[in-house]
Amino acid sequence: MGSSLLSVAEQLLRDLQRTYSETKQIPDDLLIALRFVFGPCALQALDLVDQRSVTCVSSPSGRNAFQVLGGSGRLYTCFTSCHYCPCPAFSFTVLRRNESLMCKHLLAACLSQAMGLCQQEQVSDQQMTHILSGQTEAST
Repeated sequence: MGSSLLSVAEQLLRDLQRTYSETKQIPDDLLIALRFVFGPCALQALDLVDQRSVTCVSSPSGRNAFQVLGGSGRLYTCFTSCHYCPCPAFSFTVLRRNESLMCKHLLAACLSQAMGLCQQEQVSDQQMTHILSGQTEAST
């Protein structure tokens, strides 16, 4: 995907953040834009946000990650700063086939962050080290 599409996506998320903070709603034009830019995973991501499936895990050292409970019940640790999710859809659709900018888990993390709807969890630096290394998950 080109850098111009990524710029459009980032601007769209900023517009969503601004509008949602003012109205606590997502207007139809932004919903249509989300669907156009992110494809079918946009509605799935919004569903995860509605279900409060996204938790921002942070540690005293300032590190943070997003844990998203997928529809299958599996917990995925996503990194919005580097646009990464360990799910198979991300590997296949985003990395291998270059068909999408994000998977539904990563988009849900971005949307919930923009909308201020993340669950928050504080963990120790040691727990965060384990989360970041994929050894364990935060308790949700």
